[in-house]
Amino acid sequence: MTDKPAQKKLPALKAPKGVPDYVPPVSAEFRAVKEAFALAAHNAGYEHIELPIFEDTALFARGVGESTDVVSKEMYTFADRGDRSVTLRPEGTAGVMRAVIENNLDRGQLPVKLVYNGPFFRYERPQAGRYRQLQQVGVEAIGVDDPALDAEVIALADRCFRSVGLTGYRLELTSLGDASDRPAYRAKLQEFLRKLPLDEETQRRAELNPLRVLDDKRPEMQEMLVDAPLMLDHLSDQSRAHFETVTGYLDDMGIEYVINPRMVRGLDYYTKTCFEFVHDGLGAQSGIGGGGRYDGLMAQLGGQELSGIGFGLGVDRTLLALEAEAKSAASGRRVDVYGVAMGAEAKQKMVPLVDRLRAAGVAVDMSYGDRGLKGAMKGADRAGALFALVLGESELEQGRIAVKDLQAHEQQDVALDSVVDYLVERLRG
Repeated sequence: MTDKPAQKKLPALKAPKGVPDYVPPVSAEFRAVKEAFALAAHNAGYEHIELPIFEDTALFARGVGESTDVVSKEMYTFADRGDRSVTLRPEGTAGVMRAVIENNLDRGQLPVKLVYNGPFFRYERPQAGRYRQLQQVGVEAIGVDDPALDAEVIALADRCFRSVGLTGYRLELTSLGDASDRPAYRAKLQEFLRKLPLDEETQRRAELNPLRVLDDKRPEMQEMLVDAPLMLDHLSDQSRAHFETVTGYLDDMGIEYVINPRMVRGLDYYTKTCFEFVHDGLGAQSGIGGGGRYDGLMAQLGGQELSGIGFGLGVDRTLLALEAEAKSAASGRRVDVYGVAMGAEAKQKMVPLVDRLRAAGVAVDMSYGDRGLKGAMKGADRAGALFALVLGESELEQGRIAVKDLQAHEQQDVALDSVVDYLVERLRG
């Protein structure tokens, strides 16, 4: 008889680099942030839109801008089995605009107000707060060029962050002008940049999109750009009036902001109002969300000449900001009720009881594996339950069940056939 050869142990599999897992208990924070952001948007009249995870590559090349780092360096682009070039979505606005045009949403009541959430993908060097799969909640308000709508979107973003308890951030604001004042400023900025000793790649960027040069974070570049002309100093009367009206609304709503004339967003489609929320507790990756107006994007994608404004808020970075402020967005409660059955006969009664409670809209779990009472009650504590249901031999004989109030540390015996109504009433009260 020969020994069987030892089976080779396979290496453990890991998530791709730069793609975070959210597992309990952090997943509760993740869900709480996403749901709070979406609720704030729904309360402002924004309707949900579900976007494809991947789109034709041309959508982002045309919509985001070929000179941007996003398109030129960071997209996950591949050929499908039909040899079509497709790209995992790096941002949400272009996809929303494509969907609005394709489904004729812009032919009805304006503005079209939409909210979306989910993963987006960028091939970046992973570090804290910068992932290759990033999670965002975004809104778009499309079809009306009204400063009041700009103010609404900014105020909504601020409300989203406050709804999860964040306070240690600041709102930075600027205007990038419109089609009437951008060409003259572009020429003036290019004239300034041509006099600087720029490297070859930066020179090429200065010719394609000089505004992007202002976003160069290298210290030597920032030093050379100290005297660069700023868009805010070259706004047309119309753009300036728009911006001043937006800031006036923000003042009226008591929303604090800082004017940052050097702000440049990483996407080409932004015009007029542009904003970013910054949290200094996150180090280099301090932006937790931002957005702006995009006047020409819809026409650029083959639709009407309609304006829009929106934002994208980073769920990943909001979680890091909450951690930096030692705050939690989640309640810590996984269920409201936890069932504990002592013995096989009690479990036969507990299983359908738990099912009836769930049908009544109550969040319920129960102890499995025939654990003792002490171990089962630890499970109730870990679940954050408000009530524990304990069913043993004596309760079965009496047709009753012990209902333990885990906050008040009180216990009451309730008839088995009325415990569902009893708990529903207690939880609603």
